[in-house]
Amino acid sequence: MAAEMEAIEELKKRQVKSPLGGEKVYKDECAFSFDNPESPDGLYICMNTFLGLGKRYLQQYFEKTGHGVFLNIRRLRKEIPKDETLAAEKPSKLAIGVEGGFQTDEKRFEFEERASIVVLPQWFEIPYPSDGIPDQVQLSATMIMMAEDAAKQEEAAAMAGTWEGEKLRISKHAENLQQLSTGKKIPPSGWRCERCDLTTNLWLNLTDGSILCGRRFFDGSGGNNHAMEHYQQVKYPLAVKLGTITATSGDVFSYDEDDMVEDPYLAKHLAHFGINVAALEKTDKTMTELEIDINQKIGEWDVIQEAGSQLKPLYGPGYTGIRNLGNSCYMNSVLQVLFNIPDFQKRYFSVADKIVLNAPANPVADFNTQMTKLAFGLLSGEYSKNRYAQFKKKNWIINYPPSGIRPQMFKTLVGKGHPEFSTKKQQDAQEFFLHLVSLVEKNSRGSANACDCFRFQVEERVMCTATKKVRYSRREDYCLSLSVPMEAAINKEEVRKYHEQKAQAPSGLVDPKTIVRPIIPLFECLNVFQEAELVENFYSSAIRGKTAALKTTRLSTFPDYLMIQLRKFTIGDDWVPRKLDVSIQVPDELDLMALRGKGLQAEEEELPSGDSAAEPVVNICEATVTQLVDMGFPFDACRRAVYHTKSSGVEAATNWLMEHIDDSDFAAPFKPPQTREAQSPKAAFEPNQAGLALLMSIGFTSDQALKALKATDNNAERAVDWILSHADEIQEPMETETEAAASASRFRDGSEKYKLVAFISHMGTSTSVGHYVCHVLKDGHWVIYNDEKVALSEHPPKDLAYLYLYQRV
Repeated sequence: MAAEMEAIEELKKRQVKSPLGGEKVYKDECAFSFDNPESPDGLYICMNTFLGLGKRYLQQYFEKTGHGVFLNIRRLRKEIPKDETLAAEKPSKLAIGVEGGFQTDEKRFEFEERASIVVLPQWFEIPYPSDGIPDQVQLSATMIMMAEDAAKQEEAAAMAGTWEGEKLRISKHAENLQQLSTGKKIPPSGWRCERCDLTTNLWLNLTDGSILCGRRFFDGSGGNNHAMEHYQQVKYPLAVKLGTITATSGDVFSYDEDDMVEDPYLAKHLAHFGINVAALEKTDKTMTELEIDINQKIGEWDVIQEAGSQLKPLYGPGYTGIRNLGNSCYMNSVLQVLFNIPDFQKRYFSVADKIVLNAPANPVADFNTQMTKLAFGLLSGEYSKNRYAQFKKKNWIINYPPSGIRPQMFKTLVGKGHPEFSTKKQQDAQEFFLHLVSLVEKNSRGSANACDCFRFQVEERVMCTATKKVRYSRREDYCLSLSVPMEAAINKEEVRKYHEQKAQAPSGLVDPKTIVRPIIPLFECLNVFQEAELVENFYSSAIRGKTAALKTTRLSTFPDYLMIQLRKFTIGDDWVPRKLDVSIQVPDELDLMALRGKGLQAEEEELPSGDSAAEPVVNICEATVTQLVDMGFPFDACRRAVYHTKSSGVEAATNWLMEHIDDSDFAAPFKPPQTREAQSPKAAFEPNQAGLALLMSIGFTSDQALKALKATDNNAERAVDWILSHADEIQEPMETETEAAASASRFRDGSEKYKLVAFISHMGTSTSVGHYVCHVLKDGHWVIYNDEKVALSEHPPKDLAYLYLYQRV
C-alpha cells in the first residue's frame, strides 16, 4: 500500500495530456516493434504523445523525450472450445485472409483488457482504475481507452470510396428484356431440369421461364449443358441460377455477352414468373463459390502452396511470417525476399537496437523507422517461437508470441496517396517491388541505399537502317522484364493433344491431374530480349527525316542481385487481361555473358546529335494514360503509347500497346525525347551556381540539376522535390566517356554468373485476384513463406514463378 501511495504522489508531479482534440492514439501496436496488447508485457501508450511502445523501448523513449507516464494495456485471451464455435463458412472470394476468402486455421478467442499506469524512471505501476489517481491522469487514461486506434482510422480513410473485387457490368439486355407470356409460375422449391431431371446447378431462363441444368465440370459435377443448348436453339440471352437468388442479388449469366452480368431489374423479371425475391433464401453455390472450388482442385493453387506435403514449420530469426492484411500477400512476399538480402539487413536490422534514438518526432510516418521496425520483426525471432507461454489466471492466458507480424502501419504508410497500394485490392508484386525501391531511394539521401544491390544500367543501341549510323543511350533499372515466347514451347505436340481433349470436354474443364502446360526454357525468354527490334518511323538526325531503325538492348552493368520478371500477364485478343499458364525451365545457375553491352565500337559511326528539333513536341495526355492504366496496362507502357500516338486518343494508344506488347522495353521507365532546347539547357538558362553545386553534391547529375533549377526558378530546395517527382521525364543526354565512367560508378558491376536464391509465385487468373507465395533459399534449403506460415519446402515450384531473384556468384 505504501508503494502505491508513493507512486500516486510521484504521479501528481507529472504532466499528461488527453486526446480531446482529435489527436491520433496508437494503442494497438508499438511504433518501433510489433509488440501489442497481447504481448507478455502488453503495450505502453505515452500519455503525452499517445504513441504505443513495447516495454523494451520505454527507457530509450524516456531518455530521449522526457515523457515518463504510460498507460499499460494488456489484452488477455481465452480460447473458445470448438463446440462453442460457429461452423466455418465456405470461402466466397478468390483471396486469402479477407472476409469471404480462404481463412487461416487460427483458433477462436475471446478477450479481456486490463490496464495500469506506469511511471518512469522508478517503474511505479498503479492499477487502473484506482482511488487517488489525479483527475487529469484519470481523464487521459479514460480518453485513450475510448479512442479508436489511429492505424485503424488511417486504414478506413484509405479505403473510403474504394471497392473490392471486379464489379459486374450491367447486361445490355436487362432494360428491354423480352419476357414471354407462357403462363409459367415457378414454385419456391422442388426444381428439376426439364430435360434430364437433375435437381442441382439449375438455371431459370428469364425470357420463357424454362428451368435447365448448367455445364458439366471435369469431376462429373455440374450439369449436362441443357441450359446452353436451349440458348443455342432460341437465343434467349439471360438466365439466373436458382438457389442463389436473395432479396438483394442473384447470379445472372448472359449467353450473348458470355459473362456473368448484373440485372438491375431482376426482381421485376422474376415477378413475371410469380417469384417473390423477398421470400427467397440462398440455397445453392454462387458461380464465384464454384470457381473457388475448382481453383482449389486445379491449376497452380495446390502446386505452389505445396498442398498435400507435410511441411515442417520453421521458427526463429529469419523465419517470421507476415499476417495477411486483406489481399496484402503481394507485399508480404516482396518483403520476405528483400529482408533475406544482406544489404537490407545491414541497412535496417543493424540499427534496430537504436531505433528510438534515431527516430524523428513522428516515427509512425517515417519510412526508415518503419523499415527498421520491419527488419526487427522479421529477423529478430521475437515473433516466431514454437511455444505458448501461458500466464494463467482464472483460465485466461496470453498468447505468446503472436503468429507472425502484422505490418499495418507500414502498409498504410507506403500506400498513402497511391491510387492502388492504398486500397485492399490485390496488386502486382513486381509493381510493388518497384514502388518500394523508389521509396527506399527517396529516403536514402545521405545514408546507405539498400537498393543499390538491384540497380543496373541498360544499354540501348539504335541503328539507322538508311545510314548504318548508331546512337547509344543508357538508363537505369531494377528489374529485368522478359517476354514469354509461347511459340518456343518444347512440348507443342503434348499441349496440342491436351487442348483437343479439353475442347471435347462438355464444360471445357479436364481432370487437374492431366493438365499439360507449355514448357519454355528461360534462355528462350532471354533470346527474345536480345533480338533486334524494328523501329518504324524513326527520326534519323543523319538524313533529317523518317526511316526505320533497329534497336538492341543489353546490360552495361550486372548487379549483385538480379530481379527477373516473366511477363505472364498479358492482354488477350478480346482485350481482357489474362495470365499465361506456362511452365518455365529455370536453371539454378545462370550465365548472362551474352547480355553484356560493349558500347560504341571503333568501326561504328554515331548519329549526329542536336538535330531533333524538327520533331514536334508531344504533350502526353494524362487523362488518356489513366484510362489505359485502368484497362490493366503498365503505367510506363501507357505513357509510351500515348507519346508515340501523339495523344490522339485511347483507341490509337490501345492499338499501339497491342502491337508492341512484346517489346523488350514495353513496361520500362519511359523518358520522352526532348527538344534541342531541352537537351541544351545551358544555352537558354543561367543557373544559380550555388544551387547547382548543392544539387550535384547530393548525387544529381548536372543536366538533372539544370532542368530542375530552370523549372523551379532557381530554387534549390524546390528543385530536389521536382527531380524526385519528374524522374521519368528527365532524359539523360549522350554521355561522354568521362561522364559514362562517373555514371557507371553508381552501379555495382561484376561477374555475369548468378545462382537462384528466391522466387515469388502468383496463383490466379489475373493480378487482381488470387494469392502470392514466395520461396527463399536459406542455408542450402528452400523455405516457403505463405503469409504467416513459414516452413521447409519439399517441392519448390520453380517453374511456375512470376519473379525470380538471382545472386551473383
